[in-house]
Amino acid sequence: MLVKIHSGCIIGVHAELITIEVNISKGLGYQLVGMPDLAVKESYHRIAAALQNNGYKWPGKRITVNMAPADLRKEGASYDLPIALGILIASEQIPMVGLKSIFVAGEMALDGMLRPIKGVLPMALLAKEKGLKTILIPEANGNEAALVSSLQVPRLKQLNQVILFLTGRYQDTICLNVATFFNQNLSDNILGFEDVRGHENVKRALEIAASGGHNVLMIGPPGSGKTMLAKRINTILPPLSIDEALETTKIHSISGHLTSEQALITNRPFRAPHHTISDVALVGGGSHPKPGEISLAHNGILFLDELPEFKKSVLETLRQPLEDRTITITRSKYNVTYPASFMLVSSMNPSPSGYFSGTKGVPQSTAAEIKRYLSRVSGPLLDRIDIHIEVNPIPIDELTDNHTAQIETSTTIRKRVAQARDIQLQRFSDSTIFYNAQMNTRQLKAFCPLTEPCKSIIKKAVEAFNLSTRAYDRILKLARTIADMEQCSTIETKHIAEAIQYRSLDRNNGI
Repeated sequence: MLVKIHSGCIIGVHAELITIEVNISKGLGYQLVGMPDLAVKESYHRIAAALQNNGYKWPGKRITVNMAPADLRKEGASYDLPIALGILIASEQIPMVGLKSIFVAGEMALDGMLRPIKGVLPMALLAKEKGLKTILIPEANGNEAALVSSLQVPRLKQLNQVILFLTGRYQDTICLNVATFFNQNLSDNILGFEDVRGHENVKRALEIAASGGHNVLMIGPPGSGKTMLAKRINTILPPLSIDEALETTKIHSISGHLTSEQALITNRPFRAPHHTISDVALVGGGSHPKPGEISLAHNGILFLDELPEFKKSVLETLRQPLEDRTITITRSKYNVTYPASFMLVSSMNPSPSGYFSGTKGVPQSTAAEIKRYLSRVSGPLLDRIDIHIEVNPIPIDELTDNHTAQIETSTTIRKRVAQARDIQLQRFSDSTIFYNAQMNTRQLKAFCPLTEPCKSIIKKAVEAFNLSTRAYDRILKLARTIADMEQCSTIETKHIAEAIQYRSLDRNNGI
């Protein structure tokens, strides 16, 4: 007897439909075909034990399981449940049920309990796209699947519950309204710019960065507040839209970073990998490609603390994703593309000693040592960072001052950022980009026309600091954002001048 069951596999951030075909015929043996990996091949032992422990028998006949299409590699334990159901139906231990509109995926323990799997959200979106009505997955992944409207998601903990549902004797399903669930799971930020004293120039730079999605490099000695400021940037970014939340959740789902309590990513990601990270862990890849930190930071922030301490080969892998906002992993038989639209926020010391040249009472580095230290971050990477801002230590008098009336909260700053972003959304309503940092050359010409005084200023800056063409483009994008924050339709000389001031490393040719 032949039984066919719909399941899926993950390719990149999307799911592909897999048909599990189970055929039982005369003879003995178990044959699993269709390019399965080791975890799929081992399903034989899990399924056999689960059937026995739930009162069913392993058929004493020849069992052939085909996973079609055969040219896609199948990996993971999510095929345990569909194979088990196929065997039970093909061996007539449970009645034939209508499976044409059902999607099945789940790992089984030896006692038949269903364990959570990765990539349920992309699978649920695939099921809806293919016109399927029901998805059978472990209860721990239930909320994640229920985010997809019009899908019936039963609450299933164990193999026997699946069988009861298929035979019409169990109807407990998960009902979820995405908008309501999204709003209920928004978490309050425990950090905020109201905690930060001083650093007004840095706060201004970070507000500009948040308004236009610009990359930032903070340069300052240890203890000056670089990490503290970086951790608070998320609090002034506009909240995720529901579409952005679903897109971000897909990436975290296939990476296995979601818990049963966290079915939806509701706050912008903040990823801060250690400087010992490998290039594969940062950009993604591996023998079976998985998203890296840059994709996990999609729609959020990637914070690289102590930038020169990262291996140079690792930093160089950032250059293409910073331009294209995607990363493509190439293998001999297929390619996968992961989204990587993130704000790069980084920090570094001004010298090997950690301090600016001329600082009294601290170790001093020689000019050669400083040059060698700064060269760890290549010029092409620095060109892709829009804002270079120096972070100086706060004087003790300012730290001990109890006057807080002038300190703005993150909520106040976020409102201004949202207003600037709204202007950009209207500007780019006919394109596929959302904020100024994403503009290409053609859009720069269309939306950043310069007056003669502006051209004069920027020409002098390019000649004085030997700026590259890419740095010139970054200045224009930054000036456009500054103008948007002031609700100016045209770029003025003051906007260009301020944007040039944020090219600290270019101005000083080092610190």
